[in-house]
Amino acid sequence: MHEFAELRGREAAFAETEFAERQSRARAAIRAAGYEALVVTGPENIYWLTGRQTAGYFAFQALVLPVEGNPCLLVRELELAGSVVNTWLRDIRIYQDGEDPAAALAGLLKTLGIRRPAIELGGWFVSPVMADRIAQEIGHGELMDGSAILSPLRMVKSQVELDAIRAAAGYAQAGLAAGIGACDAGVDENAVAAAMLAATTEAGSETMAMEPLVSSGPRSGLPHMTWRRRRLMAGDPVFLELAASHARYHAGLMRTVWIGRPPDEARRMMDCALAALEAALEAIRPGVPCSVPHEAAQRVIDAKGYHAAFRKRIGYSMGVAFAPDWGEGGILSLFSGVSQLIEPGMVFHLPATLRNFGVWTVGASETVIVTETGVEPLSTLPRDLIVR
Repeated sequence: MHEFAELRGREAAFAETEFAERQSRARAAIRAAGYEALVVTGPENIYWLTGRQTAGYFAFQALVLPVEGNPCLLVRELELAGSVVNTWLRDIRIYQDGEDPAAALAGLLKTLGIRRPAIELGGWFVSPVMADRIAQEIGHGELMDGSAILSPLRMVKSQVELDAIRAAAGYAQAGLAAGIGACDAGVDENAVAAAMLAATTEAGSETMAMEPLVSSGPRSGLPHMTWRRRRLMAGDPVFLELAASHARYHAGLMRTVWIGRPPDEARRMMDCALAALEAALEAIRPGVPCSVPHEAAQRVIDAKGYHAAFRKRIGYSMGVAFAPDWGEGGILSLFSGVSQLIEPGMVFHLPATLRNFGVWTVGASETVIVTETGVEPLSTLPRDLIVR
């Protein structure tokens, strides 16, 4: 690290004090869980704790956060300079291409005098094979899973996090507005996607954790479809959704466009989706379980006979995101059975969508910040079905 020491923190997303406060809270949580250290492997949690970000997180990385002492980051040698520049860390170790990262991690833990750490095993980037190799190299048999330790700390956002999400929401609105404006008969899905990506990026968005969703005609009735060169025609529905990013914090937004007059059933479904969204937004307030907004939306949907057109949660947490997901649904969802109480400073994306599967999707979404009394929606874009 010494050759890059003068670059320390030059590209860091936030001040050193922000990350120091997060690390302090994390240490307390690790201590309360009964461990001497946590090996953090998820790119979202590594970023949340240190600011470490790169497109190269496909290569193994680990942050060793002891209850006592400084955090230590292990990365591929090529990633050293970027790790120094993007973080305030003073201890960064490397392994070389061709070296076994599991052995490198075991050696680092031995050097640090850490015998039995917990390790995040539930993320995207520790495969069962890698977990077995780490266990063998550490030599203590079964690894202790610490995947649930940090998630609760990320539920309520700090002021700098909220500021980043508000900025991302502005970028998302610019992208959705451009996508809506590009929808017309004769235009293909790629042109709509290009308009969304260009406007979002020009407005300020950094790299997104997932590509925008653009689908038209019968394809719009299938969840999570991306653009595929289909040309829009009169009578087509068009589904548009994206999440823009500021300092890796994301805000999502979704709207529905119709090329020409929509069928009466689509109009009824859209009215129901908007009513469900409004019911969920009205139900969000501090002290209420996360199940309540979902149940409020579900009641509206069921009363209109569209239960089978929904089949999902009404919302999920938003914040730090790396591909393949733009949300924090793995941390917190607005869904049946979720007893976690809503608190001020939480952030949710609520996509209220109803589908005639394989035919069309209608709906709208909002990203909202929970306030002391309710919610602050982060978009001013009209929610109703847009007829072009």
